[in-house]
Amino acid sequence: MDGTTIEERTPEGLAALEAALARDLDYLCRPPANWVPPRRVGEETVSDVVIIGGGMCGLVAWFALQTGGVRNIRILDRNPSGLEGPWVTYARMETLRSPKTLVGPAFGMSALTFRAWFTAQFGETAWEALDKIPRPMWMDYLRWYRKALDVPIENEVNVDKIDPEGPYLRLTISGAGANQSTILARKVVMATGRDGIGRANIPSFVDGVSRDRWAHSSDDIDFDALAGKRVAVVGVGASAVDNAAEALEHGAKEVRHLIRRAEMPTINKLMGIGSYGFSCGFPELPDEWRWRIMHYAFAMQTPAPRGSTLRVSRHPNAYFHFGKAITRVETVGEALAIDFADGTRLDTDFLILGTGFTVEAVARKELADVAGEILLWKDRYTPPADEQHAELGNFPYLNKDFTFRERTEGVAPWLSNIYCFNHAASLSLGKVSGDIPGVSDGASWLARDIAATLYVEDIENQYTTLLDYSKPELQGDEWTASAFEPVLADETARS
Repeated sequence: MDGTTIEERTPEGLAALEAALARDLDYLCRPPANWVPPRRVGEETVSDVVIIGGGMCGLVAWFALQTGGVRNIRILDRNPSGLEGPWVTYARMETLRSPKTLVGPAFGMSALTFRAWFTAQFGETAWEALDKIPRPMWMDYLRWYRKALDVPIENEVNVDKIDPEGPYLRLTISGAGANQSTILARKVVMATGRDGIGRANIPSFVDGVSRDRWAHSSDDIDFDALAGKRVAVVGVGASAVDNAAEALEHGAKEVRHLIRRAEMPTINKLMGIGSYGFSCGFPELPDEWRWRIMHYAFAMQTPAPRGSTLRVSRHPNAYFHFGKAITRVETVGEALAIDFADGTRLDTDFLILGTGFTVEAVARKELADVAGEILLWKDRYTPPADEQHAELGNFPYLNKDFTFRERTEGVAPWLSNIYCFNHAASLSLGKVSGDIPGVSDGASWLARDIAATLYVEDIENQYTTLLDYSKPELQGDEWTASAFEPVLADETARS
């Protein structure tokens, strides 16, 4: 980079930015006073909202709610402080795919944008020279976002179960950061990221294969141990490509991409229709259009970024094999033997599954007891024969406010108190609860609808507040009563 390099930080610039942010928040009267009447059950305080997940979506959801005057919020994350989300755990790309100019979770605050954070430290010249945002730097930005807003994330807290308890939700929690065993809440927001309400997608062909011979791309992989080894990577999406690059850069003898498709996907189709209109209009579309759009995007597959793919292909010992649908993997001596549908076989030493995540409510321990009562798209919509897609059918069929719907009316009405603010919402509501471009829009909708629901539920208290309010604006010295001397109508006529 020309001019100031990204190594030449000027931390004092952040202090000035934080002062500007504080001023802007003050001028905008953010956050306003809490307007939600407190609730207690015996000696226990009821949280108005509990957010599960302190990554990007959890942070902006918290800020949006605070901005709306919903202040009694707890935000929980299972990871240690500073490791929320995937950015410095299992994400392994060098840079983000998203353009650097996207405002992401800034929620209408220019001082909260990545650009403001970056230029405060490195200057405008460095900003102009920056191409893509380095992945670890994005995590640095989110850590600062948390610090600048003083977001009270409770780290190392696992949510093990969500149960109904009267009109509330009882969260059973555990972990080193848990200072109690349960939490009582009115609303729960699942800001749980890409695995949303699912799990790592593990194909059945690795059943019976020793766990030390394969890993999913979201696992904590010991890449140093792959030096000198033959490695096969299933898939050619972003996570598969990034893991292949890591293996190559750590000295793997060879890395072979095993790709079921006949050709490399090259076009990120949803970028072609991304707009404010798409974000706002998608949830209003009939089911057949929402399904058609997302089915087409899934069928075409989002390609790995150009930079990530070049990161792999620049190695002479990297190979891309197309048309290789795997039928079986077995251990043969010291090797893994991989059989393909075309009758060929490959021997390798280690297998990495770049197979993404499922959307599968039954896989979430928080929802295990009631997962079968969550309404899914396959319960509501039957696509035409040429648009069948089993994975899409497992997405939850959500209300417009991100809440779950019950499959059988009256069996689990409390599901409407749980908000699915993660990847699993994309078929119902679009890309506004996980991807950087639309996350502030999604948080705005979420906060608005939670606030509206809390107000309606509290209408008797709110009305009592109206009746009890007695602070006068006029003190009694602003006017003087005037004597009134009536004039008779017949006297007026005679004059």
